[in-house]
Order: sequence, then C-alpha cells, then structure tokens
Amino acid sequence: MARNRYDIDETLEEKFDASQFKRLIKYITPYKKKMLIALFFMLSSAFLVTFIPKFMQLEMDIYIPDGNIKGIVGLTLLTAAICLYDAICIRIVIQLTVSVGQDIIHQLREDIFHHLQELPFSYYDERPHGKIQVRVVNYVNNLSDILSNGILGTITDLFNLIFIITFMFSMSPRLTLICLCGLPVLFLFVLLIKKYQHRAWQVQNNKQSNLNAYIAESINGIRVTQAFVREKENTQIFNHLSKSYRDAWMHASYYGFAMGPMVDLISTITTAFIYVAGVSYIANGNEFGVSVGILVAFTAYISRFWTPINTIAGFYNSMVTAVSYLERIFETIDEPVEIKDAKDAVEMPEIKGSVAFEHVDFSYEDGVKILKDVNFQVKPGETIAFVGPTGAGKTTIVNLLSRFYNVDSGKVLIDGIDISKVTLHSLRTQMGVMMQDSFIFSGTIMDNIRYGNKTATDEEVIRAAKTVCAHDFIMQMENGYQTEVNERGSRLSAGQRQLISFARALLADPAILILDEATSSIDTETELVLQEGLNHLLQGRTSFIIAHRLSTIQNADCIMYINNGGIVEAGTHEQLLAQKGPYYELFMSQYNIN
Repeated sequence: MARNRYDIDETLEEKFDASQFKRLIKYITPYKKKMLIALFFMLSSAFLVTFIPKFMQLEMDIYIPDGNIKGIVGLTLLTAAICLYDAICIRIVIQLTVSVGQDIIHQLREDIFHHLQELPFSYYDERPHGKIQVRVVNYVNNLSDILSNGILGTITDLFNLIFIITFMFSMSPRLTLICLCGLPVLFLFVLLIKKYQHRAWQVQNNKQSNLNAYIAESINGIRVTQAFVREKENTQIFNHLSKSYRDAWMHASYYGFAMGPMVDLISTITTAFIYVAGVSYIANGNEFGVSVGILVAFTAYISRFWTPINTIAGFYNSMVTAVSYLERIFETIDEPVEIKDAKDAVEMPEIKGSVAFEHVDFSYEDGVKILKDVNFQVKPGETIAFVGPTGAGKTTIVNLLSRFYNVDSGKVLIDGIDISKVTLHSLRTQMGVMMQDSFIFSGTIMDNIRYGNKTATDEEVIRAAKTVCAHDFIMQMENGYQTEVNERGSRLSAGQRQLISFARALLADPAILILDEATSSIDTETELVLQEGLNHLLQGRTSFIIAHRLSTIQNADCIMYINNGGIVEAGTHEQLLAQKGPYYELFMSQYNIN
C-alpha cells in the first residue's frame, strides 16, 4: 500500500517495450489521410529547397563569370518561388498537424478517462487521486507535440537528409565523407546517455506525480489545515516536494540539453575540416574538382545537413521523454477491470426485491478477511438495518450487494439470480445507493437531484425534494433549485447535502435502496420531520440501512448486529432488546440507560 502516499514514488509495474509503439501508431492511423497530405507538402518543400545551394554554385561558377544576367535573374526568381511555396507548405502543414495532434490527444485522454470510469473502488483506494489526475491531464498533454508534427517532422528530416547527402556527393564525395565522419561519434554519444536519460525522466514523472497528489490532498483538506493551524508545516512539505520535482527536472534536462551542444560541436569541427580541405584543394589548382562555387554551395549544404540531424536529435529527446509518459498512460489503460460483465452475462430482470447472501467471504487484502461465511435472506419489501462497531463490515456488505467488489467465495443472490451473472448496468440501474459521503457535483441543485434520473421533470424533482424535507431550505437560497453549488457542495451544510442525496435516491425510484449512514449529519429536529419522508422512501422497496443512530432503524423488519466479519445476532428491535446481547448493550449505552 506504499503507493497510497504522496511522498512515495510509484513503481512501474510493466516496462515500456517496442510493441507499445504499435498502440501509439493506432491512434495516428485514423488520420493517415491528413498525415499523408502534410507529408507530401513537407517532402516536396524540402526537396525543392535543397536546390537553392546548387543555384548558388551555378551562379558563382558559370553565370557570374559569363556575365549571364538573364540566368542570374532566372535563378533568383526561381529561388523566390521556392521560398514562397515553402512558406505556403509550412502554413498548411502546421494547420494539419496541430489539428491531428489535438484530435489524437483528445482520443487518448478519452480512452484513459473512460477506463477510469470502469475501474473498481479498490483502484482508487490504493492511489492518491492527484497521481491519477496527473496521468489524464499532464502526461497526455506532454505528448501533444510529438504526436502531431514530431513524427512527420522527423520523417521529413530523414528524407531531407537523403536529399542533401545526394547533392553533396554529386558535388564532392571527398568533402561529403569528411562531413559524415562526425555521425559515428554522435551515435555513440546517444547510446551512452540513452539509459540515464530515460531513467531521469521516469524519476521526474514520479516527483511530478507526488507533487500533484499533495496539492490535491491539501486543497481537499484545507478546512482541516486551517482549523489546526497547519499552514506552515504544509508549506514546508510542499516546498520539499516542489524542490524534489525541480531537482529531478533539472537532472533530466541535463541529459536532454546535452544533445544539442554535442551536435553543434561535431558540426563545427567537421565544418572546420571541410573549410581547410576545400581551401587546400582550391589552392592546389582546383584539386579533386572543388571550385569556389562548389565550396560555397557545399558549406551551405553543411548547415542544412546538421539542421535535420539536430531536429532528429531533438525528436529523440522528445521520444525518450514521451516514453516515460506513455509507460504511465498505458499502465493506467491496462489496469485490469476486475468488476466487469461476465462473457455470458444476461440482463437483470425487473427486480422484485428478495436478497440472499450464501456463505460469502470477502477480503480487501489477501489473508485479511473482512467477512467470513455471511448468510442471510431478505424478503421483497423488507427493511434491513445493519449496526455494529466501526470496521465490522457493514458497508462492505452493501458494497458487495451493489457489486462494487467481487466476493472471494459464496454467492450474492437477488430474486434467486447470482448478481455476478448479470450485467452491471442492468443491476445498478435498479438500485439506489446513498453513501456515507453525500457527494455533490458542481452545478445546480436541480441537476444534482436529477443525477440519478436524467429524464425526470422539474415537477418530479421538486416533489422528491418536498418528500424528504429539502424543499424549504432550497427555496431560501438565492435562485432556488437553479442555485449553483460548488464541487463537493461546499456551500451547503452536511445535513443539506444529505437531504439532497435523499431526494436524488428517491427520484431514481430504485427497487433496492441502500442508505449508508444517511442521517448521520442531520440534526434531531430535522430527522423527526424527515422520518415521514423516509418511511415514504422505504415503502414498497427492499431497503438496507446502515446506522449508528438507532432511532432511525427501530421500525426495521430485521436488525443485524455485525462484528468480527459476521452476523452476531439478528431480529426486530424488541426481540434484540429482549435477548440482552450486543444490540441491547449498544442501545443502552446510546441512550444512557443504566
């Protein structure tokens, strides 16, 4: 569980391999037509621009000595036309590649977010949410450039390099070989730093993930921070994480920025040798066919020769960085969906409401059982209450009923049907769950109540709110049901959030209703008023209530006392009091009865 901390680096479960590049190519394939059009303009432009130094040679060696003004003007106009075509091509290519790049990023982000929607609760239990968020936003964004113009640019540069080398060989094979002598040195340098560069960017990603996780945690807990005057300590922790991220980025950048200077150094040295050799050949009577025009044109090609190599080196740097991002992105997409439809899953018929647990065992971690051989049966329309100490397994039971987790062994049956054999959608659309944390989404109060039933009319929303006693406080807000609330409902009290959640559950009209500490944040006076609405909510449907406040469950058809992974005793309120067991002791202590 070490991954569940902001100050612990994540371990990479599966290393990046060449096969994953094929997955990346699949995101590009749907846009191959646009990419081919862009590639055509890039290659045609690169090919034509390569002729410009050749024009310089013709002018210096032939047209200028011959005084051919017409030829000079013609080459000048041709050069201008090529430059204009190059500018037009650049504009077209930028428009195409930026559009394609953003479409690919959108698709990649959609895939990872869609997969996150299907992952089980256990995935989120094990990771800080900030470390998940950084993969969806930051890591995907950092791939934008390489997925748009990076790949095309590299292909173009490779062809451009072939064009240039061809022209250089046609003018002077000897000078061309001198120029190429620097490439083995550059290749050796790349091999030497590759491993360290990749590892450095992996470390940088971990530090960025840690920092993002702590920021998210700090924002969510800002009220606690200020209540306990922890601002100074938290700032120190943030500064430590931020410095670690800065140091990791500087270390990774050290390897990335080393490539450019190395290319410049090699190009400068080889260019110097070419000047020396070229001038020597000219001084010795145009030895090896090197003229002034050829030397001038050749030096122009040299600068063009090293430009694509520099660009390719930059692309290599980007690829090394991108690999470290792709490792994390594909790791998330490859995370197994443990809670999913079986291959032969069928639609859940309309639920009547009978529920049975048969010899159910469950554990969150291997070897630590939370539930042990749990057995019970519930008839349609009955209200069942679970009570017991914290951590006894009450919420686990209702989570298994909703199939948020799979049982280790045994069966959970609804109307005699094993819920592992039906589709999740057909099961959960007939169940209503009001969890302990009454989550409110950003938006209007109307939208939050309608969240479980998008087809409900405004009148139905208002009727549900009135039933659970939420209408009065809603109408007292500035815009009533159209009042905008913040993420997690920070503008609302805990009791108001629970009342809105009640209305949401009622509007969904589920066949099976689960209330997990649904009235824990509601004051006693409101609870008395709410009881009538709660009775209406429970009427005609099978309901499971988890409550520490025993006043809300005294009318339940059956109360089960859960402890040590099992059902210690079960019965009505009166029956359990008569038995004078754990429930009796809990009731006596809660109401201070001696």
